[in-house]
Amino acid sequence: MNKISQLFYVTALLLLTMPVFSQNYKTANDTVKLNKEFVNLSNDVVQLNARLAIARNDLPGYQIKVREANEDAAKAATISSDQAAKATNGTVGAAKTAKRKANKSLGEAKDARYAKKKLEDQENKITRYQLDIKKKQQRLEALEVMRAAIHAKL
Repeated sequence: MNKISQLFYVTALLLLTMPVFSQNYKTANDTVKLNKEFVNLSNDVVQLNARLAIARNDLPGYQIKVREANEDAAKAATISSDQAAKATNGTVGAAKTAKRKANKSLGEAKDARYAKKKLEDQENKITRYQLDIKKKQQRLEALEVMRAAIHAKL
C-alpha cells in the first residue's frame, strides 16, 4: 500500500510539472517554434490593442446614452406621477391617460437599465482586453528571455 501511494504521488508530481517544461525552448532547434509563437503573440497583442482602442473610443457614447436614458426615465416618472395625481380625482379618461404615462415611464426605466447594462459590459470588455494584453506581453517577455538564453549558448 505504501509503494502504491508513493507511486501515485510521484506520478501526480510528474503530471503537474510536465506542462511547465513542455513549452520552454532550450536549444537552437527550438528557435523556429519560438519565433512562430513570438509572431503569433505579437499579432494577438496588436489585434487586442486595436480592439481596446475601439472599445475605449466607444465608451463615452455609452456613458452619454446612460445619462440621457436616466434623464428621460426621471422625466417620464415625474410626468406619470403628476398624471396619477390628476387621475385620483378625475375621470375615467384621466385614469387611462395616467396608465399610459405609467407604462411609458416603465419603458423608459427599462431603457435606462438596459443602457447601464451595456455600459457595464463595455467596461468589462475593456478590462478583459487589458488583462489579455498583459498576459500576452508577459509571455512575450518570457520568450525574449528564452531567446536570449539560446543565443547565449550559441
